[in-house]
Amino acid sequence: MARRLDAQAPEFDRAFRDLLSRDRGGGANVSAAVRAIIADVRARGDAAVRDYTERFDKVKLDAIRLPEAEIDAADSRCNPEELEALDIAAQRIEAYHRRQLPTDERYADESGTELGWRWTSLDSVGLYVPGGTASYPSSVLMNAVPARVAGVARIVMTTPPSGGRINPLVLAAAKRAGITEVYRIGGAQAVAALAFGTETIAPVDKIVGPGNVYVAAAKREVFGTVGIDSIAGPSEILVVTDGSASPDWIAADLLSQAEHDASSQSILITNDRGFADLVDSAASRMLESLPRKAIAGASWRDNGAIVTVARLEDAVALIDRIAPEHLELAVRDPEPLLRRVRHAGAIFLGTRTPEAMGDYIAGPNHVLPTSRTARFSSGLSVLDFLKRTTLLSCSGNALKALGPKAVDLARAEGLDAHAVSIAVRLDDG
Repeated sequence: MARRLDAQAPEFDRAFRDLLSRDRGGGANVSAAVRAIIADVRARGDAAVRDYTERFDKVKLDAIRLPEAEIDAADSRCNPEELEALDIAAQRIEAYHRRQLPTDERYADESGTELGWRWTSLDSVGLYVPGGTASYPSSVLMNAVPARVAGVARIVMTTPPSGGRINPLVLAAAKRAGITEVYRIGGAQAVAALAFGTETIAPVDKIVGPGNVYVAAAKREVFGTVGIDSIAGPSEILVVTDGSASPDWIAADLLSQAEHDASSQSILITNDRGFADLVDSAASRMLESLPRKAIAGASWRDNGAIVTVARLEDAVALIDRIAPEHLELAVRDPEPLLRRVRHAGAIFLGTRTPEAMGDYIAGPNHVLPTSRTARFSSGLSVLDFLKRTTLLSCSGNALKALGPKAVDLARAEGLDAHAVSIAVRLDDG
């Protein structure tokens, strides 16, 4: 059973702050161990990668890179229905992200100065894909398809071999995303190899994709040498409802994120106390039949919450304080609430739009800001694989019109060479 909070209670604000401030990342301090692994990979390259793979994954690698023939053959080892679903997801994700492509711009202002910008793709991207029980073909598509749409020429995938093999559906997803370069390595050693390179693996420009606490710490350590997407925290969902949906639907939505990890967080906000009771009962009943009952149950018990408010409009301020990764507005008319919400990674509108549709097949990206970072960041998009370069061209007249004021500013900052570089052109007529 999740904790219950009443927004009208005197102690609500303190209890709500406590709910948001709890450390759900596990608190594991692995930075020193990760730094040692990264240093070792930089020093010994492939040998270090092989040693760590044998040590952590219990796999002795004969070859680090997976032969392309194994990628091509993956479809034959997959369920046809799953492949069909994967195809539909890939097509929809690509169509959605193609609409995000920005346009270049060039224009001249009244001074005669020509200005603008252009967009160019990154040269290479490394995609980290978890292995074992946390093997997600959908994440391959969500990370790799936007990179391909952006025009990234080289997309590399690393994934730890679980029991010496890679999930064939993960390889099928890689094939559909245009990935031909796959390495059978995981953990901090994979991040280090992608960032700095080894004898076998050429370094990349950016690393994306989810991973455990060691992967997250490694991404933090190599940031600056390469770009990263984000440091992802545990999964989150906030469902706001007026009681117009089935309690079973809402309970299932809450547990859909709880089953990810015991540190995940699921929160319900409603103005209907009776409906809150029904959802709580439905969640308890549904937990009993889930294969991941232990994980989902721990998440719901330790991190979950049901918040009751006097009016549905009162939920807006709480939504923005939570800044959830996933927000469901499971109400009869979501538009009035939508117009007022400012902070959420992704918003799902109406009672027939479960968050899980966004995880797999709808089209928008499921790589989203967690741990309240939706206050200042966005989900993964085509823009994460592009760079914007500004353009400037001054004519003689433009330089005469603007140059003297630029000289004044340069001298005010005490940067005389800056001033001279402009002034000599003015003096030249």
